Amino acid sequence: MPDPVADLLDQVTPLILTYNEEANIGRTLEGLGWAQRIVVVDSGSTDRTLAILAGFSQVDVVTRPFDDFAAQANFGLGLIRTPWCLSLDADHGITSAFRAALARLIAAAERDAVAVRTPFRYLVHGRPLRSALLPPRINVMRPGCGSYVNDGHAHRFLPSGRVLELAEPILHDDRKPLDRWMETQRRYLPQEVHKLRTTPRHQLSRADRLRQRHVIAPFAVLLLCLIWHRGLLDGWRGWYYAFQRMLVELMLSLMLWEARNGASIDD
Repeated sequence: MPDPVADLLDQVTPLILTYNEEANIGRTLEGLGWAQRIVVVDSGSTDRTLAILAGFSQVDVVTRPFDDFAAQANFGLGLIRTPWCLSLDADHGITSAFRAALARLIAAAERDAVAVRTPFRYLVHGRPLRSALLPPRINVMRPGCGSYVNDGHAHRFLPSGRVLELAEPILHDDRKPLDRWMETQRRYLPQEVHKLRTTPRHQLSRADRLRQRHVIAPFAVLLLCLIWHRGLLDGWRGWYYAFQRMLVELMLSLMLWEARNGASIDD
């Protein structure tokens, strides 16, 4: 019997950027068994990432030296041959509910709709939190109808047409060890400092304007995570996430102080 969800999802090719993601990439790919082809742009992984990718027959791996996230993602978009692309991080998870919701949205999408914004559900050690600080972002797009730009250490898609909203979340489930996470933050935070110091205030999000108030930002984030996002009800995982986010903001505050007092920030 024909599967209408599978038929609609044949119009979608997942795109994933990887670099040393052995702790995550296997789970992400297991949630993409429905995909006819998966494009992976790898930045030269030296762990078991490439070996794991080789175990999935529908994965098409292209190695490209890393320059920045937007360039990697735009390169990957150029390799997509289907009407839609599902752009994912290597620690994202796709549920059956998300697949069904995405298929329904594609079936109903009009021609002027070129992208889809999706929410996230954050997991700590494989267990979901009630809520988190991750904002929704565009994860589904028509190739050729916009492009990625860098945004601090991250990247975001700028569409050339109407954006639809999907209520079903993508899972964010990063299980890399804590020391790897801290090393990643050390690389990312100088880019956030540069963004906060060079972007006009009116162009910053509300969260980034709060980060400019770096004396209060770490404590505000702690309260947001524990109270507003109900982390207190998530037990130790809620505290873990709250302390993790507070630590990032404390490090950012120190680097902003250093930069504002004439010291250089080592990228």
